[in-house]
Amino acid sequence: MNHIEKYFKQVEQIARSIDQRAIDGMATALAKVREAGGRLFFIGAGGSAGNCGHAVNDFRKLCGIESYAPTDNVSELTARTNDEGWETVFAAWLVTSRLSERDGVFVFSVGGGDLERNVSPNIVRALELAKKCGAKVFGVVGRDGGFTKKVGDHVVVVPTVDDALITPHTEAFHAVVWHCLVSHPVLQQNRTKW
Repeated sequence: MNHIEKYFKQVEQIARSIDQRAIDGMATALAKVREAGGRLFFIGAGGSAGNCGHAVNDFRKLCGIESYAPTDNVSELTARTNDEGWETVFAAWLVTSRLSERDGVFVFSVGGGDLERNVSPNIVRALELAKKCGAKVFGVVGRDGGFTKKVGDHVVVVPTVDDALITPHTEAFHAVVWHCLVSHPVLQQNRTKW
């Protein structure tokens, strides 16, 4: 079996085994955030940060949920990283945004954060703040889900089917899951053009 054939067989395997009930529950909970007048804050690093910016567009435009990603403001992100450090960059941004119990924090991450291994401590600190504020925690993560899975209210873990391809599969399924959500009848308010 060549790489492409193997890769797409794995995509099919993930699609068949992902927790569809968890995604459906996430849609209902996100609708409640909108109904409460809450905002949605997307956090992630690397490729996941790019996914955050795209998701902000979709949740705002298609679902009418006020949404933001701190990684979309490069000036503030780099100033905070330079002056305060990478570990607190998301939490500090959320403090300035007055994160509250009406809001949601939505994580896109491969590992979900792990302080012991010093993996995405910025996500861990942001989620600690979210729990302290009573904000709902959502996530689409890979591997074992990390800290996001431990503390999250609605978290989908992308099943691992190949240890060598955890990152590409997880980041690809970030998009699969959020596109499923923004087209979900419970959430979608505006149709896509195509």
